[in-house]
Amino acid sequence: MTIREQVLRILAARDTLVRLRGRVEAGQEPPSRSEAEDDWTPAEILAHVGEMLPYWLAEIERVLAGSPEPVPFGRTTADPIRTLTIDRDRTLPTAELYERLASGVERVSVRLLQLDDRQLARRALHPTQGEMPVEAIVERFLAGHLEEHAAQLTARLDRSVEQ
Repeated sequence: MTIREQVLRILAARDTLVRLRGRVEAGQEPPSRSEAEDDWTPAEILAHVGEMLPYWLAEIERVLAGSPEPVPFGRTTADPIRTLTIDRDRTLPTAELYERLASGVERVSVRLLQLDDRQLARRALHPTQGEMPVEAIVERFLAGHLEEHAAQLTARLDRSVEQ
């Protein structure tokens, strides 16, 4: 898959999240913290999306600037900064969460389209995923990850309607 195709997937996932905004605002669940990621509230999902886009872009920049290969990068789901940021940001107004989504996708998309084949082939070392090129980081932690959270938000909103 080309980087352009991955960026198009990122944009499509963003569009899905944006289409859900009215349903998110209509549901406005209380910001209770869920430890289980598969049970996150819409605000927690959006808070995570808002923090993960700039995080993974910065990690790609770390890999591109690092030497020698493979460059250590990334975090696990247990990272305390990740969980504390989600906990803090889940109480933000929905408008702010959506603004972070928009600006994050814009920055990520513009930067990814600037990468050449040499940069996309740079090797990195994740603590649980092992060695991977930047192109795989984009797939796993940006394109695929954003698609997963768009599907997660859709499912969460659908469950709320059924209850």
